[in-house]
Amino acid sequence: MCMRFRGALRLIVCRQRVQFAAQPPNDNRHRIVTADVHRFEQSIAGRAYLIEVAAVSKDRWRATIVRLPGLPTAMMPFYGRTPIEAAELLGAWLTRAHDRAAAASPPGGTV
Repeated sequence: MCMRFRGALRLIVCRQRVQFAAQPPNDNRHRIVTADVHRFEQSIAGRAYLIEVAAVSKDRWRATIVRLPGLPTAMMPFYGRTPIEAAELLGAWLTRAHDRAAAASPPGGTV
């Protein structure tokens, strides 16, 4: 069977180059979100936590735990309508997680 491959599907490098055409900015595609970042320090179950909260839209804030400022952990973020609400939701979850871990650990030792 003898067939010709279409030019766009060839694996051999063509002598033509790909050209980049910049598109003008479209105001409907871009949203301006403030770059405010709020940091809260909380002590939960004797451990210090740094919670960083950043805006994701007008009335939506994302809270994450950070080990070093600006470097979030892989933990699921918590969202709230205000920075304080998002930080409180994350802090409440951490408190419940520590309480649960303490109830599950054997008395007088760590697992």
